[in-house]
Amino acid sequence: MRRLPVYLLLDTSGSMKGEPIESVKVGLQAMIASLRQDPFALESVYISIITFNREVKQIMPLTELENMQLPEIVTPESGPTHLGAALEILCQKVDTEVKLSTPEQKGDWMPLLFIMTDGKPSDLQKYNAMIPEIKKRHFAGIIACAAGIKADPKPLELLTHQVYSLDTTDSATFKQFFKWVSASVSVGNRSIGASDEIMLPPPPPEVHSVI
Repeated sequence: MRRLPVYLLLDTSGSMKGEPIESVKVGLQAMIASLRQDPFALESVYISIITFNREVKQIMPLTELENMQLPEIVTPESGPTHLGAALEILCQKVDTEVKLSTPEQKGDWMPLLFIMTDGKPSDLQKYNAMIPEIKKRHFAGIIACAAGIKADPKPLELLTHQVYSLDTTDSATFKQFFKWVSASVSVGNRSIGASDEIMLPPPPPEVHSVI
């Protein structure tokens, strides 16, 4: 069975401490539970989680849904949002984890990328330098979410035209967002290969399209 790699880049900078990051955890649990109800996803979806603040960590390598256990997600008291460095690590992981097709066998499907941040890149120069590198990796879809009133969608628009905003960072809103992410992954799982880009389901009222 060909795998559908799904990468989640999650902002864990200081401003996410407390209710926002706890809400993200609730949303992730709901997303995984929803995907496990989908037999197509259960067979092919593999998820990786990369967190970014001052440091960037892949806290979960590509892991099949069936065996997924959410790792601990922690936030520092304060600190910058190194999204550019996160994109750099992402490129490295995609290059080593995603199997390419060979004459002998078909590789993985083109990966999906979901980015969630409540701010803007602190390392803007690196962020801008990594945008063409991300585009070389041919993601089937890049969906970026600017969460909360302090989030700036403008840098995200340079990376993808699928930019969405959340008004708040409470658990109800994040739960709806991750529920929509799981629906998007399920749709991508069925449509991938039929076209170069997935057609996302309509977002819930809490998720607003920026572009």
